Amino acid sequence: MSLTRISTGKRGEELAAAYLAEAGYRIVERNYRCIFGEIDIVAEEGETLVFVEVKSRRSDAYGDPQLAVGHRKQNKLSRIAMHYLEEKRLRHHPARFDVVAVKLPPSHQKIELIRNAFDLTLV
Repeated sequence: MSLTRISTGKRGEELAAAYLAEAGYRIVERNYRCIFGEIDIVAEEGETLVFVEVKSRRSDAYGDPQLAVGHRKQNKLSRIAMHYLEEKRLRHHPARFDVVAVKLPPSHQKIELIRNAFDLTLV
């Protein structure tokens, strides 16, 4: 992975966390890792636990950032979320998946929150 790609991702995650906090989310964890992979942000909005995937792009060359969260990524995030809920003994806690799309072109940045972006999928 290139340094530019890593810095784009880190910058996007920083902006997303600040955006979510300003929107009333309480950040619980960042970059939660387990045997299945990583979730960028785990937060709470009211009584709901929110698993947040952040996608960042410097240009529109590959389309909108949220398009990168396809079925395979949703399945992976679902496995990670289930592991998190089991590990924290929160299996019956209300939870959902949000995606934060961050565009970082040189001219201006744009952040879009997609609430309840997809349902739990375990295939």
